[in-house]
Amino acid sequence: MVESALLAIQHSWPYWLALVFFAAYPIVTSLMWITTAVLYRLRWEPPEPAAADARREWPLVSVLVPAHDERAVIARSVAAMLRMDYPRFEVIVVDDGSRDGTLDALAPLRADARLRLVRKEVNEGKAMALNDAIPLARGEILMCLDADAEPDAQMLRHIVPHFDAPRVAAVTGNPRVRNTETFLARLQAMEFSSIISLLRRAQRIWGRVVTVSGVVAALRRSAVVDVGGFSPEMPTEDIELTWKLQKRFYDVRYEPRAICWMTVPLSWRGLYRQRRRWARGLMQVLHKHADVMRHWRYRRLWPVFIESSLSILWAACFVVLSAIWVVSYALGLPPVGASPIPNLWGMTIATICLAQLFTGAWVDRRYDPDIVRFVPYAVWYPLVYWMFQSVTTVLSLSYLFRRPQREAVRWRTAREGAAS
Repeated sequence: MVESALLAIQHSWPYWLALVFFAAYPIVTSLMWITTAVLYRLRWEPPEPAAADARREWPLVSVLVPAHDERAVIARSVAAMLRMDYPRFEVIVVDDGSRDGTLDALAPLRADARLRLVRKEVNEGKAMALNDAIPLARGEILMCLDADAEPDAQMLRHIVPHFDAPRVAAVTGNPRVRNTETFLARLQAMEFSSIISLLRRAQRIWGRVVTVSGVVAALRRSAVVDVGGFSPEMPTEDIELTWKLQKRFYDVRYEPRAICWMTVPLSWRGLYRQRRRWARGLMQVLHKHADVMRHWRYRRLWPVFIESSLSILWAACFVVLSAIWVVSYALGLPPVGASPIPNLWGMTIATICLAQLFTGAWVDRRYDPDIVRFVPYAVWYPLVYWMFQSVTTVLSLSYLFRRPQREAVRWRTAREGAAS
């Protein structure tokens, strides 16, 4: 009975359509990302890292740092922020109902007049913490940094000149992994170079980006107010704000020289929680902003909407086809379209995937020279990470059809990887 059902499934047209899509999608997208990212590198990034802008007058920048139970990391991060080589900035730390004495950890830094501390008694979430900080900020440019972020000294000097263009509402920086002590952390370091950083370069060629980085993003205050601020009900306020700004035809840019070091989860459990939140957030943003596909005026958002949707569909195909193949092998039925021995299709995907990973490391090595040490870990990315990411996405699929919750999304888990 089971055998006949499996055979019927594997000889149906939906199965073959899923098989073709499953095989073609990673090849086509990798080639597209590599080509467009290299074009960005050649067109907008000089052969050597350019010096920071040397203008005489610099606008005041308000650095906003939302925090909840960040005692283990926040002193080191805020100290790095105060060391930034920029003439006019303030740092506003918003403690959003912490229970671990987060602000107490900043006692040695309170003598610096540029540091301002805000304590909230109730945990209302990151988006609300940022919204509450905006009226307190003195600068028109808001630099939003996570509580574990350690910016490069020249970061603001690289980001701020983008705001000379009046249509620019946001500039996302280049987050780099600081705690690369473990296998999982090194895989994430390769991911940020070869997937996230490469994809942002590619999306800039398309004209729109899926999201600014929640770790490091500079925003024009008037533009944020214009679109209603951050959305507290969305689990990924950075993705949601990016789409709101771009639907109002503001420009969102990527600045690879704006380096910011961050910590990443060191356990699979912590990574799962993070990636499921990301997947949930992206799906709810796609649900909320699906109207972009119905209007010609939003056509520049079509490529990122379609690519994001196809990535979710591919993850579902990966999980479903893998399940069919595992059951088939368990029953002694060689599945159609799968082979435990690498074939031409498998070798093609592996080769292009590795080419993408190597390209990302090559492009970002000028900003993070140590990334080349982790290139040997690239071989594990398609074997380990693809299935992990796909399963996480499939487990979040229900959010693609849900409306956002009405109440604010609050901080729920402690940060991992906080060790120095």
